[in-house]
Amino acid sequence: MTTAACFIIASRNDIPIYEAEVGSAAKREDAAQLPQFILQAALDIVQDLARTTSAMILKTIDKFNDLVVSVHVTDDHILNISKPIHFLHFIIHARFMLLHDSRSDDGIKSFFQEVHELYIKSLLNPLYLPGSRITSSHFDTKVSALARKYL
Repeated sequence: MTTAACFIIASRNDIPIYEAEVGSAAKREDAAQLPQFILQAALDIVQDLARTTSAMILKTIDKFNDLVVSVHVTDDHILNISKPIHFLHFIIHARFMLLHDSRSDDGIKSFFQEVHELYIKSLLNPLYLPGSRITSSHFDTKVSALARKYL
């Protein structure tokens, strides 16, 4: 298990719609917002890389001290269309970002894939407004369980 990790899902407009601290590291008051700041700063790098590659998993895109940023982008960036075909393009476009200190590429890939499936299931919920914050305790529980399993 990784000792420290922060996971966010960023929407199409780079707005975090889900945030979770996963891992067993003790939180320090003086650095409470540092993981979110690092992940937000990496969004520009993600945007540039997503335009130049067809890969969905962008492994190490940024580093901060001993922490690494890994990203999973949804596959709508591969289509490379100038105008969206329908409204689903706006709904499903998201980036899953993980700030971690582990090196298990297979575990991180599996974590991203299963969280992506969980995210799609959330989008199918008729009570969820796409683009709004994900506040489901069930979603939280599942993400924490996946982090314990894969990270």
